[in-house]
Amino acid sequence: MVAGLSDREITADIIESCRKGDREAFHALFLAYKDKVYSIALYFFHGDEAAAGDITQQVFLKLLLGIGQFRNEADFSTWLYRLVVNACMDGARRAKPQKLVSREIDIDTLPGTESLERDFARAQTARSVRAALAALPVKFRLPVLLRYFEDLSYSEMASAMKCSMGTVASRLNRAHKMLAEKLEFLR
Repeated sequence: MVAGLSDREITADIIESCRKGDREAFHALFLAYKDKVYSIALYFFHGDEAAAGDITQQVFLKLLLGIGQFRNEADFSTWLYRLVVNACMDGARRAKPQKLVSREIDIDTLPGTESLERDFARAQTARSVRAALAALPVKFRLPVLLRYFEDLSYSEMASAMKCSMGTVASRLNRAHKMLAEKLEFLR
């Protein structure tokens, strides 16, 4: 039984079984990668669960229909990340720009415990980081998501983004600088 395998256990045999229409093998791929695909899409679309769900469905539909195009020239996960990157980019082009809405909360109205204040400060910092990441242009946001949220190597990122490792390094460097500028107030 192949269901429940981790992404490290996905083999060429499972990929070949998928090509032949084996539903159980495809289910194994889905289970191994669904959370990663959804996570990238969720961060890419600023926490929009509906958009992330749509992208995840699109990616696995493309995977199901296009598994025959995978030629084992790169790792399967790299090829899959390329599908995710393309789907996110296509989704971003179709989506209307959305304004980030920030709700101000008066800290004086909250109970005065230190724990609540720490939790509030932590939540505010997390919102600031998410907003700064969301404000990055797509070509800088994707490398950050792939590197820090999916722990891809520069080589894997270059394959997924169809660019050189130098371009990956340059975009990450620029993204770091942009994030530092946007989050300077947190120091």
